[in-house]
Amino acid sequence: MAFRTITTILTDPETNAASITAAMELARREEAHLDVLCLGIDRTQPGFYYAGANAMIVQDNLTQAREDSVRLEAHATKLLEGAPYPWGATAISSQMVALNGLVAHRTRFSDLVVLARPYGPGRSHDCEAITEAAMFDGDAPVLIQPDNTPFPDEINTVMVAWNESTEALRAVRAALPFLQRADTVNIAIVDPPQHGPERSDPGGALSQMLSRHGVRPEVSVLSKTLPRVCDVLIRHAGDIGADMIVMGAYSHSRFRESILGGATRNMLELAQVPVLMAH
Repeated sequence: MAFRTITTILTDPETNAASITAAMELARREEAHLDVLCLGIDRTQPGFYYAGANAMIVQDNLTQAREDSVRLEAHATKLLEGAPYPWGATAISSQMVALNGLVAHRTRFSDLVVLARPYGPGRSHDCEAITEAAMFDGDAPVLIQPDNTPFPDEINTVMVAWNESTEALRAVRAALPFLQRADTVNIAIVDPPQHGPERSDPGGALSQMLSRHGVRPEVSVLSKTLPRVCDVLIRHAGDIGADMIVMGAYSHSRFRESILGGATRNMLELAQVPVLMAH
C-alpha cells in the first residue's frame, strides 16, 4: 500500500501552517495527489437568531464564509504554485451544522488526511469537529502535525502504541508505508493485561504480522510509572528518538474523552512529533 491521495483542510493560514507544510512535504515524497480543502465556516449555531430575524443577517454570515474560503484558496494556490506533484485547492463554505457531513464526504477516499492539532490554546470547536469527522465519518487515517514543528526529514524511528484494540490495529495498517521504510519500529505496551489473549507474549502477534510485511519490530513493555498512559508513551517516544507515533484513537467514547480526558486527547495536546491515528 502507498499513499496516493493526501488531503489537508485549511481553515486559517496561521493555525494550519504546520499541517499544510507537512501535507505538501508528504505529497512530494510519496508522489501523491494533494487535495487542499479551503473551508470557510459559518460558526453561528441553529437557533442563534430569534424568530423572525432578518434573513439578510443569515445570508451575510454565509457570504462571509464564502469569501473566507476564496481567500484561503488563493493562499493555498500561492503555496502550491510550481509544486512537482499533482494538486488541487477547492474553496467551499459550510455552516457548523453541516460540517461533519461535508468533511466526511471530502475525505472518505483519501489514503491519509493531514490536520493541525485539534486541542490546545487557540483551537476552536471546529478544529476538533473536523478531526473527528475525517476519522469517524470519513473513516480515514489522520496524521496530526504539531504546531511550530517541521515535518521530520526522515521517518527513521516509529513508536506504535499498542493496546490490542481494533483502533490500534487499524492505525498500524494505515501506517504500513511509514513502518516499512523505518529503520526502527518500536511496539510500546503499557501495563499489558495479565489475563489477556497476549499475556504470555505481549505484542507477539502484531510483531509477526508486521514481519510478514517486511518490518522488523521490537517490543517494549512499559510500567505505568506516571499518572497518565500518554505521559508514559510520550516519555518513551522521547527516549527512543521517535519521529512519529502511531496509535488508535478514541477507544473510549468521544463524550468520555471530551469530558474526562483520555489517551487520545492528551496525546494530541502534548505530542511534539506527528501522530498517526485511526479509529
